[in-house]
Amino acid sequence: MTIEIVLLAMVAAFLGLRLYSVLGKRTGHEQEHTPRNIENGLDKRPKDRNARDENRDSPIPDIVPASSNPAPQPTMIYDAAAESGMRSIIGADRNFDAGRFVEGAKAAYGMILEAFWNGDREQLKELCDDDVYESFVSAIDAREKNGEVLENRLVRIEEARIADADYDRRIARITMRFDADIATVVKDKEGTLIGGSLTDAVETHDVWTFVRDLSSSDPNWILDETDEA
Repeated sequence: MTIEIVLLAMVAAFLGLRLYSVLGKRTGHEQEHTPRNIENGLDKRPKDRNARDENRDSPIPDIVPASSNPAPQPTMIYDAAAESGMRSIIGADRNFDAGRFVEGAKAAYGMILEAFWNGDREQLKELCDDDVYESFVSAIDAREKNGEVLENRLVRIEEARIADADYDRRIARITMRFDADIATVVKDKEGTLIGGSLTDAVETHDVWTFVRDLSSSDPNWILDETDEA
């Protein structure tokens, strides 16, 4: 048991380093204090994905073949609707592994949520597409203007699976569905509780889409869209 814990800690540390610029968070966890354009999810996409700065660190690192770096496999890796797109992505990138991608996406999900809750604009910029980043920052600015502070906590991810996938002209897009429990707390600048409770987690169902140019030497995926299921 001790050896297993140490190994898991090593894996977590490795993911933390590789995913320091990892994926992100939905801005729908601020309760009524979140602007509606964020609460209802982001729906923006860059007009020219190939123009993205390939040298920018970002989300999920490239997937390592399961044989050389095994990882826990989710009960359901991807839905039937994603099968065709996944076949195309795997055909274009033989090193891609769906199980490793899901694990990386889960880590990215938590890291982006934390960055948003803490108002960490720098990390969000590393992890998100420009349009998604701007939407997050707009919500953070509004929150700070109102003197509100979030003390949210990701309690657990109940399930994470690939809901859809697409590959077109070198661009791979993978849509993840996250079913999670999140404890939400909003305080004013004096620390007075405005709403929420850390002892009463709320079920959330987020749909996030990650994108990567498979022809690029940059192995990272970035958050391209967020929505609610």
